[in-house]
Amino acid sequence: MPPRSKPTRAATPGLALACLLALGGTVSAAPAAAPQAGEPLRLANHRAVYDLTLAGSGGTRAVESARGRIVIDFSGDACKGYAMQTRQVTQLRSGESGDRTSDLRNTTFEDGDGRSFRFKTATLLNNAASPPVDGTAELDGEGMKVRLKEPKRDQYRAGGEILFPSHHMMRLITTARAGETTLAVKVFDGSDDGRKVYDTFAVIGRPTASPAASRPDSDKPLREGEMASMRRWPVTLSYFTAGEGERRPVYTLTFDLYENGVSGGLHLDYGDFAIDGTLSRLDMAKVDPKAGGECAAR
Repeated sequence: MPPRSKPTRAATPGLALACLLALGGTVSAAPAAAPQAGEPLRLANHRAVYDLTLAGSGGTRAVESARGRIVIDFSGDACKGYAMQTRQVTQLRSGESGDRTSDLRNTTFEDGDGRSFRFKTATLLNNAASPPVDGTAELDGEGMKVRLKEPKRDQYRAGGEILFPSHHMMRLITTARAGETTLAVKVFDGSDDGRKVYDTFAVIGRPTASPAASRPDSDKPLREGEMASMRRWPVTLSYFTAGEGERRPVYTLTFDLYENGVSGGLHLDYGDFAIDGTLSRLDMAKVDPKAGGECAAR
């Protein structure tokens, strides 16, 4: 699963990424497209550690250095649902705006059919706590209903087809498997104050199973064992604030999407600066032979 956190200078880092352009995409009415017969889609249970470094910076408030780490723990299946814990610590240094250290911790649970979602986020900025975010979301025939416990009790509705993160990942994989090159869909992951639904637009490249030619010294865990020969696709995924017409992405994530949901070759572009994420450790859980059956092909 690709990390979805933004090391922002604002008080609350966003978790989401980008865009529904009027170019059209591969979107079906179901929560997630079904995998082809004989190819069950199972997201790998794993723990991934990405080390962050500054890839580039520009503009009037240039970032001079950046470093940090993202740790993702992902587990579950179509029967039990999908749980994910993410922690991202990022240190940004800028002569213009000063030094900022953000520490974001996010916990989510998504049921196996992608109809309900629980999310909770805690953020520290320079050791000062931002208001926590805690809530649930449910999909129905009219769209999505969100109930918030924090930062304050509230509820609201959002219309249209919306995917939660795990089923967005599965939709990306099934779209790539089908040979389609774009995917446009709305995504909700509880970002910011729990009120943002993002338009996303993905561009999917040709599949490959050969070692990556770019950044040959990075992502070493993906060059070993079964991951070394696993099919993957280069993906550019842009996140946009919901709206109409042409818009600039909030940020864009470029990564290699492996067929089991693991991500490598991360590059996060926030406009005024960009960050590379190098996978330094990957712990894969053993496959449970009982985890599958009727639920696995949902």
